[in-house]
Amino acid sequence: MKYELLQLKQELKEELTHNILPFWMDKMSDVKHGGFYGQMTGKDQLIPNAPKGGVLNARILWTFSAASLYFKNPVYIEYALRAKDFIFNHFFDDENGGVYWELYADGSPSDTKKQIYNQAFFLYGLVEFCRATGDKDSLNKAIELFLLIERHSFDTDANGYFEAYSKDWVLLDDLRLSEKDANEKKTMNTHLHILEAYTNLLRVWDNQLLEKQLRNLIELFLDKIVNNQTFHLDLFFDENWNCKSTLHSYGHDIEAAWLLDEAAQVLGDIDLIRKVQVVTLKIANAAIEGLQSNGSIWNEKNYATGHVDTNCDWWPQAESMVGFFNAYEHTKDEVYARITLAAWEFIKENLVDRKKGEWHWSVSDTGEVDDVNDKAGFWKCPYHNSRMCFELMMRIHGR
Repeated sequence: MKYELLQLKQELKEELTHNILPFWMDKMSDVKHGGFYGQMTGKDQLIPNAPKGGVLNARILWTFSAASLYFKNPVYIEYALRAKDFIFNHFFDDENGGVYWELYADGSPSDTKKQIYNQAFFLYGLVEFCRATGDKDSLNKAIELFLLIERHSFDTDANGYFEAYSKDWVLLDDLRLSEKDANEKKTMNTHLHILEAYTNLLRVWDNQLLEKQLRNLIELFLDKIVNNQTFHLDLFFDENWNCKSTLHSYGHDIEAAWLLDEAAQVLGDIDLIRKVQVVTLKIANAAIEGLQSNGSIWNEKNYATGHVDTNCDWWPQAESMVGFFNAYEHTKDEVYARITLAAWEFIKENLVDRKKGEWHWSVSDTGEVDDVNDKAGFWKCPYHNSRMCFELMMRIHGR
């Protein structure tokens, strides 16, 4: 197993430095307007005038900042700085605070709503840039976003965070993150990525309110979001935490299994760490339900109707590698390490685009590659796959 894991670590380094990162550096840098282009189709057609999504840009900032932090290569800082400068110049609402949802290609606002999920990802990326460079302006902006989220989104009555606001911070009627989501006041997904962002912020900013709210988020997952019968995550809720969904999202299950552990570790409370690890191992075991014999993990299942989305999108495959390896680290049970290795074999054979770079959006259960959805776009970012590489490289026998 030691040799196999060391081989995996080397292959992930090659994937990052010769495929994922070069794709975004060489093909997606916007030489006309600055920053990065907003879209490349699944058929590898660049759309230079495509809108630029906030989530995409925040995740690009995080990715190249993380690459610089890990590799200590100044080339990666150049691209992190490209992302940071465009964000500072165009995404921030100087009048009302916060960041916009989407811009036109030239950097002017096209959708000014304040989706809390989006605020969290900018916070996450800005902190990583600060960690990589020591840049205090980025840290101050991240703190500003944290305080805005707490001021406007936190529900002081029923706990948790509301989803979406107008430009001037009025709660919207349409709260959805995307068209496929339920229009509910609170979601697992937004809470997961607030937790992720607050965890990163706590690494560089010792603050009592931040510590309190991160602890609260962990407890919210244990008490409200993780179903204590199935140990899958419930996905959508009304303002009083009544569940409004009948879906199991295997990718989110296994992603939460390691992000919750990480949050507890950064918080540093030994009793909470132990409590969380018991639950997150159960979440990982619940996610095994979506695993297939070829190493892949399905997208999701509607447990009310029995319908299963058997497509294998890129991001659950990446998250399964981190989540199951995290379970291996806690238990030393090689079954979880074998799941990780099998997932990588599936990714290499089916999702990695060796000819034109990056990963395909998905592959069907019959092996058909999806060229309809983007290669790069609002939701297709160098985040899940690059983060998987960084996490596994750091976890396999240290750096």
